Amino acid sequence: MNETEGLRFRRVHRPQVITDELPEHRRKGTGTYSGKVFQVTLLSLGAFLLLPLLFILLILESPIHPEVFSLKDPPQMKGCWEPNLKLREAERIYEDQVLGPESIVNIGDVLFAGTADGKIVKLIGRRVHTLTRLGKLPCGSREQEPSCGRPLGIRAGPNGTLFVADAYLGVFEVNPSTGESTRLVSGGQLVAGRKLSFINDLTVTRDGRKLFFTDSSSRWQRRDYLQLLMEATADGRVLELDLETRELTVVMENLRFPNGIQLLPDEESVLVAETTMARIRRVHVAGLNKGGMDTFVENLPGFPDNIRPSSGGGYWVAMSSVRPNPGFSVMDFLSQRPWIKKFIFKLFSPEVLMKFSPPYSLVAELHDGGVCSRSFHDPGGLVAGYISEVHEHQGSLYLGSFRSNYIAKLDLSKV
Repeated sequence: MNETEGLRFRRVHRPQVITDELPEHRRKGTGTYSGKVFQVTLLSLGAFLLLPLLFILLILESPIHPEVFSLKDPPQMKGCWEPNLKLREAERIYEDQVLGPESIVNIGDVLFAGTADGKIVKLIGRRVHTLTRLGKLPCGSREQEPSCGRPLGIRAGPNGTLFVADAYLGVFEVNPSTGESTRLVSGGQLVAGRKLSFINDLTVTRDGRKLFFTDSSSRWQRRDYLQLLMEATADGRVLELDLETRELTVVMENLRFPNGIQLLPDEESVLVAETTMARIRRVHVAGLNKGGMDTFVENLPGFPDNIRPSSGGGYWVAMSSVRPNPGFSVMDFLSQRPWIKKFIFKLFSPEVLMKFSPPYSLVAELHDGGVCSRSFHDPGGLVAGYISEVHEHQGSLYLGSFRSNYIAKLDLSKV
């Protein structure tokens, strides 16, 4: 080896050992440390966020115990169900004078309604008069509702008196002139081993001898109606009260949220809105088929509330929430996913959940066989929101509501 080759040999090896390899190891060590810090931080953050959710999922008990049930695919909103804006032709009356006028009836030209603050009111001209109060003050909060009372279904009897279903207090007969009331059925009492926890609507025979009413649940009260709807409990009943003997019997049971009720003309059957199932059942209360039940209309595009007769020989059905098709129905999606329902009710209050279900007011006139002849819509409930009933009187529809502060009046000649 000559001198030049020796120098070249030393220049090759010195920079590789001292200046190239050592910094490379240094960079590797630094990168691995940063990665570990990042991973630990990410895992800590994940644990911080997930632990409360795991606590909610595993430790906290859900207030509801949902049952699995199935709904058919919602019908397409076309034909009779074609969306329109006809309900927006309505005018609001008695605005800010009534709160939650759930059900409406007339005796002559005088209207009567039950309100969310526990009153039975008489509507004469433009003025609102308090006829009576079935419960006791104070009123206004969720906790006070059972003692304050919540009048729901209201009917005029053949003898000129009013019959009122109060969700908590029972069934009453009320003098429309003096306001004097008589309790016919006590809310909360045991009937066939189960409590009357959620008395809802009623209907009376033409001779005034029998009264039929719905008890929506023996487990849930009216103030917990969202829990009842989401749990889909089949503990609702239809009951018969003999107004002469005061005998009370169960006509039909195991219904999912029975709501509005209406006697058919032959008075051998009643129509019952089974809200959770988006259908109307026909329950036979007299005659050869007494004790039986069939379906009047299946798979409605919304969830039915009260049922009232129309002048055209059919029935007005009120719906405050729909199952859009095309579109997405929350209730249909959740019907076979009870674990999601449990989780939702662990996280959110019923008041918050209401905001996830946008209102859509739908009124339909149905005839024999459940045939729809016409429907009126108000998407978003901008004019007539949260409707619960349709009462027809002198060519107009008076729309009750379970939470609005007005009655909406629709002139049928305009639609």
